[in-house]
Amino acid sequence: MLLRELGAAGLSDGGRVEVSLKLSALGQALPRDGERICLDNARRICAAAQEAGTTVTLDMEDHTTTDATLATLGELRQDFPWVGAVLQAYLRRTEADCRDLATSGSRVRLCKGAYREPESVAFQETVEVDTSYVRCARILLEGQGYPMLATHDPQIIEVVQSVVEGAGRAPDSYEWQMLYGIRPLEQQRIADAGQQLRVYLPYGQEWYGYLMRRMAERPANTMFFLRALATKK
Repeated sequence: MLLRELGAAGLSDGGRVEVSLKLSALGQALPRDGERICLDNARRICAAAQEAGTTVTLDMEDHTTTDATLATLGELRQDFPWVGAVLQAYLRRTEADCRDLATSGSRVRLCKGAYREPESVAFQETVEVDTSYVRCARILLEGQGYPMLATHDPQIIEVVQSVVEGAGRAPDSYEWQMLYGIRPLEQQRIADAGQQLRVYLPYGQEWYGYLMRRMAERPANTMFFLRALATKK
């Protein structure tokens, strides 16, 4: 219904408004036929998005779902090659995943990662995560796909911007992504500089539950949101 309304209002044309999906909400974790049910539901949403003239990106959740999510991505891209993927820089595997997905037409959102993960699969120190983010961003920007750089970190934005320039990226060949209400002045600065910026927000009546789950999944998220509310820079 929402996609039809967006399309009818002309808001989704050319991917101006896109949809992000958590596969856990589509049945991925169901004990019987969960992956099939999830794929069927995702296909229906992708078909509606295509009719509305926009795109879909599959959110990434904790590391136990990474392989299943990428498998679903592969299935969906057979019919909808524009479906995007999210990769999390704090996972040790992500550089390899970036190389696999940095192909022509491949839309990839790179974020730091928001779940509490064990050291065996994820970097724990901030400097390690930041360094991994820059390495992964370089792979995507030097590849043939469409990178979507999701970060609010001013230092990472500055460093990655130099990678963008070194890779000779045209403004319409990548985009920055930020959460609604977080660092609005920086969002405006990026847009005023002629770069593409997408603002991400939870939609629907269950937005508060979504926010609380994100807080519970990783307590450090609470401090992130509090700091963001205290500054507009």
